[in-house]
Formats: sequence, C-alpha cells, structure tokens
Amino acid sequence: MIKLESVNKIFNRGKANEVKAITNLNLTILAHEYVVIVGANGSGKSTLLNLVAGSTLPSSGSIEIDGQPVTRLQDYRRSRWIARVFQNPLSGTAPDLSILDNFRLAALRTQSKGLTIGTNNAFKKQVEEKIALLNMGLEHKLMQPMGTLSGGQRQALTLLMSVMDECKILLLDEPTAALDPRSAKMVMETADKLINEFKLTAILITHNLKDAHVHGNRLIHMAEGIVIQDYAGEKKLNLTQNDLFEWFS
Repeated sequence: MIKLESVNKIFNRGKANEVKAITNLNLTILAHEYVVIVGANGSGKSTLLNLVAGSTLPSSGSIEIDGQPVTRLQDYRRSRWIARVFQNPLSGTAPDLSILDNFRLAALRTQSKGLTIGTNNAFKKQVEEKIALLNMGLEHKLMQPMGTLSGGQRQALTLLMSVMDECKILLLDEPTAALDPRSAKMVMETADKLINEFKLTAILITHNLKDAHVHGNRLIHMAEGIVIQDYAGEKKLNLTQNDLFEWFS
C-alpha cells in the first residue's frame, strides 16, 4: 500500500517563479490497485509519480510504503519495492550491452554487484522464456545490443526487466508517448499482463484518454496539484470515453 498524507511540493519556494506542484495531498493506493492518473500539463501528476519514486522529496507531509515511512528515503533505497518505466525508450537500458546483459543488470538491481555481470545457462533460459511471451522473436537474439532495437521493442523489454527482481510497485511514466500506435498497443498489453501476473501495485501516467479509459481499475484526475476526481471499481467501469473527454473540454 502507498499512503501520502498532507503532502506538499513547492518548487523555487520564496522566489518569483515559485510553483506549488502538489497541495495538501492525501492519497491511499491499495496493494494490487492499478491506478491511472490523467491531467493537463502542470496538474501535478508527474510530480506525484516522482514523489512516490523518491526522485523528488516533498516539501512537507509524509509518504509510506507498506506501512514504512519513506519520505526521506532515497530513490535507490526504494528500488527494492519500486520499478519505473519512463516515456523515453532510451532510458532505463544500457544500449551498448546485449539484451541478456541488460536483463542480468535488472535482476541484480537491488543486490550487491561483483566485478562481472555473470550469466549462466539457467538465467539465459529464464530470460528466453520471459521474452518469448512477447512473440517478437527476440528470445533468439539475446546477444544483440539493446541499442539496435526499435523503441517499441526496448520499451517492452524494459517492462519485462522491471519485474526481474520481484518488485511490488510499477510506475509507468507515459510509457507509450514516444511510440507509434502499434508499438504503444503492444507495450500497454504487456504492462497489463505483467501487472496481473505478478499482482503488482501500478501507477500509470498518461495523456491518452483512450488508454486511461481501457486500462487500470482506478482513475484519478488531477488539476493544480490536487485530486479533483477519483473513480474506482464499478464507478470507473461505468465511465465512458466521452466522460473523460468532457473533463478536458
């Protein structure tokens, strides 16, 4: 469970360009919830994701994960719980390393690293089986450098790598924003499958209202740093795409 209590985030406090990105936010996300967050630019949704990830610290308030205070816990220490996929397919992978070596690094993300990455046949087989689920044929190209793949391929593999170390929380920061429609559809289908299979708690930030309508079991609409609409379960299922379009009309 993720719990934010009275969280505020102010950038450039006391200066002429001061920005109140998050204002007195109280939000609880239950274990295994798949939350989609929408909002116009500047609504605070990306700041919220950064606060949960630990890459941005709150100006005030508290954040807990599974009952443990993490308000001042650095993002690298939160990595044992949290995996994140960014909107740029170039982020989160080592382009000069092979697919297999990238997966090995992902598997060791929260562990101490030795002098070598170290892969064996058992690990190679595990990676092959995971990648085969994508039906992209990449399980036969494990030694291919990650940087030679398309954006859609890299993003799909990044999703798979995010669950190599048994994380509990998956943060999706507009993961399809830089992709063509076909690749975007494949990446979102992969995300849904992994979230369900590994029973993850997930937060998806998106500008795509169709994706916001189709994916997740809870939908939050943010504006000016606060939550203005929050639909979960049946209430979300009963929303139409037109309802979402009206929010921004």
